[in-house]
Amino acid sequence: MKKDENAPRRLESLSDAFNALGLAPQHPLIALINGIDKPLNIQAPDHRHVLNFYKISYRPYLGGTLKYGQTYFDFNDGGMLFAAPNQVIGSDEEEDSTIENECINQQITLFIHPDFLLNYPLAKKIRQYNYFSYAADEALHLSDKEKEVITSIFRIIEDELESRIDEFSQDVIVSQIELLLNYANRFYKRQFITRKSVNSTLLQKLEEILDEYFDSQESLNQGIPTVQYLAAHLNISPGYLSDMLRSLTGQSAQQHIHNKLIEKAKEKLSTTTLTVSQIAYELGFEHSQSFSKLFKAKTNLSPSEFRQSFN
Repeated sequence: MKKDENAPRRLESLSDAFNALGLAPQHPLIALINGIDKPLNIQAPDHRHVLNFYKISYRPYLGGTLKYGQTYFDFNDGGMLFAAPNQVIGSDEEEDSTIENECINQQITLFIHPDFLLNYPLAKKIRQYNYFSYAADEALHLSDKEKEVITSIFRIIEDELESRIDEFSQDVIVSQIELLLNYANRFYKRQFITRKSVNSTLLQKLEEILDEYFDSQESLNQGIPTVQYLAAHLNISPGYLSDMLRSLTGQSAQQHIHNKLIEKAKEKLSTTTLTVSQIAYELGFEHSQSFSKLFKAKTNLSPSEFRQSFN
Protein backbone atom coordinates (compact mmCIF):
# COMPACT_ATOMS: atom_id res chain seq x y z
CA MET A 1 0.00 0.00 0.00
CA LYS A 2 1.31 3.43 -0.94
CA LYS A 3 2.17 5.59 2.05
CA ASP A 4 0.02 8.71 2.41
CA GLU A 5 2.37 11.62 1.76
CA ASN A 6 0.04 13.97 3.63
CA ALA A 7 -0.09 11.80 6.73
CA PRO A 8 1.38 13.47 9.82
CA ARG A 9 4.83 12.37 10.88
CA ARG A 10 4.80 10.33 14.10
CA LEU A 11 7.42 11.23 16.70
CA GLU A 12 7.62 8.19 18.96
CA SER A 13 10.29 9.39 21.40
CA LEU A 14 11.71 12.62 22.78
CA SER A 15 14.88 11.85 20.83
CA ASP A 16 12.85 11.79 17.60
CA ALA A 17 11.24 15.13 18.46
CA PHE A 18 14.49 16.81 19.48
CA ASN A 19 16.36 15.44 16.47
CA ALA A 20 13.69 17.14 14.34
CA LEU A 21 14.51 20.37 16.20
CA GLY A 22 18.26 19.91 15.94
CA LEU A 23 18.58 19.49 19.72
CA ALA A 24 19.28 16.79 22.29
CA PRO A 25 16.89 16.21 25.23
CA GLN A 26 18.18 16.60 28.79
CA HIS A 27 16.58 13.25 29.67
CA PRO A 28 15.24 10.42 27.48
CA LEU A 29 11.74 10.75 28.99
CA ILE A 30 11.40 14.43 29.88
CA ALA A 31 12.78 17.66 28.44
CA LEU A 32 12.15 21.38 28.53
CA ILE A 33 12.86 24.09 25.95
CA ASN A 34 13.03 27.62 27.32
CA GLY A 35 12.91 30.19 24.54
CA ILE A 36 11.94 33.03 26.88
CA ASP A 37 15.01 33.16 29.13
CA LYS A 38 17.42 31.81 26.52
CA PRO A 39 17.36 33.05 22.90
CA LEU A 40 16.85 30.18 20.48
CA ASN A 41 17.13 29.79 16.74
CA ILE A 42 15.70 26.36 16.03
CA GLN A 43 13.46 25.15 13.24
CA ALA A 44 10.15 23.47 14.06
CA PRO A 45 9.24 20.32 12.11
CA ASP A 46 8.09 21.43 8.62
CA HIS A 47 5.24 18.90 8.55
CA ARG A 48 2.25 18.02 10.68
CA HIS A 49 3.35 15.64 13.40
CA VAL A 50 1.88 13.35 16.05
CA LEU A 51 3.56 13.14 19.43
CA ASN A 52 3.77 10.00 21.54
CA PHE A 53 4.06 12.08 24.71
CA TYR A 54 2.56 15.04 26.56
CA LYS A 55 3.41 18.58 25.53
CA ILE A 56 2.72 21.65 27.68
CA SER A 57 3.54 25.08 26.22
CA TYR A 58 3.43 28.64 27.50
CA ARG A 59 3.45 31.27 24.74
CA PRO A 60 3.47 34.98 25.63
CA TYR A 61 2.07 37.72 23.40
CA LEU A 62 2.55 36.28 19.95
CA GLY A 63 0.65 37.03 16.74
CA GLY A 64 -0.67 34.81 13.98
CA THR A 65 -2.61 31.59 13.78
CA LEU A 66 -1.40 28.04 13.92
CA LYS A 67 -2.91 24.56 13.69
CA TYR A 68 -2.57 22.95 17.10
CA GLY A 69 -4.65 19.92 18.04
CA GLN A 70 -8.17 20.15 16.65
CA THR A 71 -8.27 23.67 15.23
CA TYR A 72 -6.46 26.99 14.72
CA PHE A 73 -5.41 29.15 17.65
CA ASP A 74 -4.97 32.92 17.69
CA PHE A 75 -1.79 33.67 19.62
CA ASN A 76 -2.28 37.43 19.96
CA ASP A 77 -2.91 37.16 23.70
CA GLY A 78 -0.61 34.25 24.40
CA GLY A 79 -1.46 31.51 26.87
CA MET A 80 -0.97 27.84 27.67
CA LEU A 81 -1.58 24.89 25.38
CA PHE A 82 -1.81 21.24 26.34
CA ALA A 83 -1.42 18.26 24.03
CA ALA A 84 -1.78 14.60 24.91
CA PRO A 85 -0.23 11.65 23.05
CA ASN A 86 -1.65 11.03 19.55
CA GLN A 87 -2.78 14.60 18.88
CA VAL A 88 -1.84 16.22 15.57
CA ILE A 89 0.30 19.36 15.85
CA GLY A 90 1.60 21.73 13.20
CA SER A 91 0.69 22.53 9.62
CA ASP A 92 1.84 21.82 6.08
CA GLU A 93 1.36 25.46 5.10
CA GLU A 94 4.57 27.45 4.66
CA GLU A 95 3.15 30.53 6.40
CA ASP A 96 2.00 28.48 9.40
CA SER A 97 5.40 26.79 9.63
CA THR A 98 7.05 30.22 9.83
CA ILE A 99 4.75 31.17 12.71
CA GLU A 100 5.52 27.87 14.43
CA ASN A 101 9.25 28.66 14.23
CA GLU A 102 8.63 32.08 15.77
CA CYS A 103 6.53 30.49 18.52
CA ILE A 104 8.90 27.71 19.49
CA ASN A 105 11.79 30.17 19.76
CA GLN A 106 9.80 32.42 22.11
CA GLN A 107 8.05 29.99 24.41
CA ILE A 108 8.59 27.49 27.21
CA THR A 109 7.67 23.93 26.28
CA LEU A 110 7.74 20.85 28.48
CA PHE A 111 7.74 17.37 26.91
CA ILE A 112 6.79 14.41 29.12
CA HIS A 113 6.80 10.80 27.99
CA PRO A 114 4.10 8.76 29.81
CA ASP A 115 6.78 6.30 30.96
CA PHE A 116 8.37 9.06 33.08
CA LEU A 117 5.27 9.02 35.29
CA LEU A 118 5.10 5.25 35.77
CA ASN A 119 4.84 4.15 39.42
CA TYR A 120 3.52 7.59 40.36
CA PRO A 121 -0.20 8.34 40.99
CA LEU A 122 0.09 11.12 38.38
CA ALA A 123 0.43 8.49 35.63
CA LYS A 124 -3.29 7.77 36.05
CA LYS A 125 -4.39 11.17 37.34
CA ILE A 126 -3.03 13.08 34.33
CA ARG A 127 -5.79 11.55 32.18
CA GLN A 128 -8.35 13.31 34.38
CA TYR A 129 -7.19 16.78 33.34
CA ASN A 130 -9.72 17.43 30.57
CA TYR A 131 -7.81 20.38 29.12
CA PHE A 132 -5.43 17.96 27.41
CA SER A 133 -8.35 17.21 25.08
CA TYR A 134 -9.44 20.84 24.61
CA ALA A 135 -9.27 22.37 21.15
CA ALA A 136 -6.48 24.87 20.60
CA ASP A 137 -8.79 27.88 20.59
CA GLU A 138 -9.81 26.87 24.13
CA ALA A 139 -6.30 27.65 25.39
CA LEU A 140 -5.70 28.93 28.90
CA HIS A 141 -5.17 32.70 29.01
CA LEU A 142 -3.22 33.89 32.04
CA SER A 143 -3.15 37.05 34.09
CA ASP A 144 0.26 38.58 34.82
CA LYS A 145 0.26 37.03 38.30
CA GLU A 146 -0.71 33.64 36.92
CA LYS A 147 2.09 33.86 34.35
CA GLU A 148 4.59 34.37 37.18
CA VAL A 149 3.33 31.26 38.94
CA ILE A 150 3.45 29.09 35.81
CA THR A 151 6.87 30.26 34.61
CA SER A 152 8.36 29.81 38.09
CA ILE A 153 7.34 26.14 38.07
CA PHE A 154 8.77 25.66 34.58
CA ARG A 155 12.05 27.15 35.79
CA ILE A 156 12.19 24.85 38.81
CA ILE A 157 11.78 21.86 36.48
CA GLU A 158 14.41 23.27 34.12
CA ASP A 159 16.86 23.81 36.97
CA GLU A 160 16.31 20.26 38.20
CA LEU A 161 16.91 18.84 34.72
CA GLU A 162 20.09 20.85 34.20
CA SER A 163 21.57 20.20 37.65
CA ARG A 164 22.97 16.93 38.94
CA ILE A 165 20.52 14.05 38.57
CA ASP A 166 20.14 12.07 41.81
CA GLU A 167 17.69 9.68 43.46
CA PHE A 168 15.35 12.56 44.36
CA SER A 169 15.24 14.24 40.95
CA GLN A 170 12.31 12.31 39.53
CA ASP A 171 10.24 12.77 42.71
CA VAL A 172 10.87 16.52 42.65
CA ILE A 173 10.09 16.89 38.93
CA VAL A 174 6.91 14.79 39.08
CA SER A 175 5.68 16.83 42.05
CA GLN A 176 6.33 20.04 40.10
CA ILE A 177 4.48 18.69 37.06
CA GLU A 178 1.48 17.88 39.24
CA LEU A 179 1.67 21.35 40.79
CA LEU A 180 1.74 22.88 37.30
CA LEU A 181 -1.32 20.88 36.23
CA ASN A 182 -3.23 21.73 39.40
CA TYR A 183 -2.54 25.44 38.93
CA ALA A 184 -3.69 25.13 35.30
CA ASN A 185 -6.86 23.48 36.56
CA ARG A 186 -7.45 26.34 39.00
CA PHE A 187 -6.78 28.99 36.36
CA TYR A 188 -9.16 27.30 33.90
CA LYS A 189 -11.88 27.42 36.55
CA ARG A 190 -11.18 31.14 36.89
CA GLN A 191 -11.36 31.50 33.11
CA PHE A 192 -14.80 29.88 33.03
CA ILE A 193 -15.96 32.44 35.61
CA THR A 194 -14.44 35.49 33.91
CA ARG A 195 -15.93 34.39 30.59
CA LYS A 196 -19.31 33.62 32.11
CA SER A 197 -21.20 35.91 29.74
CA VAL A 198 -19.68 34.20 26.70
CA ASN A 199 -20.30 30.77 28.16
CA SER A 200 -23.89 31.70 29.04
CA THR A 201 -24.45 32.42 25.36
CA LEU A 202 -23.11 28.94 24.56
CA LEU A 203 -25.44 27.49 27.18
CA GLN A 204 -28.41 29.23 25.54
CA LYS A 205 -27.35 27.90 22.13
CA LEU A 206 -26.99 24.43 23.63
CA GLU A 207 -30.60 24.57 24.85
CA GLU A 208 -31.73 25.62 21.38
CA ILE A 209 -29.84 22.72 19.76
CA LEU A 210 -31.40 20.21 22.16
CA ASP A 211 -34.90 21.63 21.71
CA GLU A 212 -34.57 21.50 17.95
CA TYR A 213 -33.15 17.97 18.12
CA PHE A 214 -36.13 16.61 20.02
CA ASP A 215 -38.81 18.80 18.41
CA SER A 216 -37.72 17.73 14.92
CA GLN A 217 -37.71 14.13 16.15
CA GLU A 218 -34.09 13.74 15.09
CA SER A 219 -33.85 11.35 18.02
CA LEU A 220 -36.00 8.87 16.05
CA ASN A 221 -33.19 8.54 13.51
CA GLN A 222 -30.08 9.34 15.51
CA GLY A 223 -30.96 8.17 19.02
CA ILE A 224 -30.13 10.09 22.19
CA PRO A 225 -27.87 13.09 21.42
CA THR A 226 -24.26 12.59 22.50
CA VAL A 227 -21.82 15.01 24.08
CA GLN A 228 -19.76 14.77 20.88
CA TYR A 229 -22.78 15.76 18.78
CA LEU A 230 -23.47 18.85 20.90
CA ALA A 231 -19.82 19.88 21.03
CA ALA A 232 -19.52 19.65 17.26
CA HIS A 233 -22.57 21.89 16.78
CA LEU A 234 -21.16 24.41 19.26
CA ASN A 235 -17.67 24.25 17.67
CA ILE A 236 -15.99 23.37 20.96
CA SER A 237 -14.39 20.19 22.25
CA PRO A 238 -16.40 17.67 24.32
CA GLY A 239 -14.11 18.10 27.32
CA TYR A 240 -14.42 21.88 27.25
CA LEU A 241 -18.21 21.62 26.94
CA SER A 242 -18.51 19.40 30.01
CA ASP A 243 -16.16 21.55 32.10
CA MET A 244 -17.92 24.74 31.01
CA LEU A 245 -21.33 23.33 31.96
CA ARG A 246 -20.03 22.01 35.26
CA SER A 247 -18.73 25.51 36.03
CA LEU A 248 -22.03 27.19 35.07
CA THR A 249 -24.59 24.66 36.30
CA GLY A 250 -22.73 22.15 38.47
CA GLN A 251 -23.58 19.39 36.02
CA SER A 252 -21.70 17.67 33.22
CA ALA A 253 -22.81 17.67 29.58
CA GLN A 254 -24.14 14.12 29.97
CA GLN A 255 -26.22 15.14 32.98
CA HIS A 256 -27.50 18.13 31.01
CA ILE A 257 -28.65 15.82 28.20
CA HIS A 258 -30.41 13.58 30.72
CA ASN A 259 -32.19 16.56 32.28
CA LYS A 260 -33.43 17.65 28.85
CA LEU A 261 -34.61 14.09 28.18
CA ILE A 262 -36.62 14.08 31.40
CA GLU A 263 -38.05 17.51 30.62
CA LYS A 264 -39.25 16.34 27.19
CA ALA A 265 -40.51 13.06 28.67
CA LYS A 266 -42.61 14.91 31.28
CA GLU A 267 -44.07 17.06 28.51
CA LYS A 268 -45.10 14.03 26.46
CA LEU A 269 -46.42 12.10 29.46
CA SER A 270 -48.61 14.98 30.57
CA THR A 271 -49.88 16.24 27.21
CA THR A 272 -50.16 13.16 24.96
CA THR A 273 -51.70 9.70 25.03
CA LEU A 274 -48.56 8.01 23.72
CA THR A 275 -47.55 4.86 25.55
CA VAL A 276 -44.40 4.82 27.65
CA SER A 277 -42.73 2.65 25.01
CA GLN A 278 -43.67 5.09 22.23
CA ILE A 279 -42.31 8.02 24.23
CA ALA A 280 -39.09 6.17 24.94
CA TYR A 281 -38.70 5.41 21.24
CA GLU A 282 -39.37 9.03 20.20
CA LEU A 283 -36.73 10.24 22.67
CA GLY A 284 -34.10 7.96 21.16
CA PHE A 285 -34.08 5.00 23.55
CA GLU A 286 -33.68 1.54 22.04
CA HIS A 287 -35.33 -0.07 25.06
CA SER A 288 -38.20 1.38 27.08
CA GLN A 289 -36.74 -0.21 30.22
CA SER A 290 -33.69 2.06 29.94
CA PHE A 291 -35.96 5.09 29.65
CA SER A 292 -38.05 4.04 32.66
CA LYS A 293 -34.94 3.41 34.75
CA LEU A 294 -33.50 6.86 33.96
CA PHE A 295 -36.86 8.58 34.55
CA LYS A 296 -37.29 6.99 37.97
CA ALA A 297 -33.70 7.77 38.94
CA LYS A 298 -34.30 11.44 38.13
CA THR A 299 -37.85 11.86 39.49
CA ASN A 300 -38.37 9.03 42.02
CA LEU A 301 -41.45 8.11 39.99
CA SER A 302 -41.96 5.67 37.14
CA PRO A 303 -43.27 7.22 33.89
CA SER A 304 -46.69 5.64 34.57
CA GLU A 305 -46.78 6.99 38.12
CA PHE A 306 -45.87 10.46 36.85
CA ARG A 307 -48.69 10.33 34.26
CA GLN A 308 -51.20 9.19 36.86
CA SER A 309 -50.36 12.19 39.02
CA PHE A 310 -51.95 14.36 36.31
CA ASN A 311 -55.22 12.36 36.20
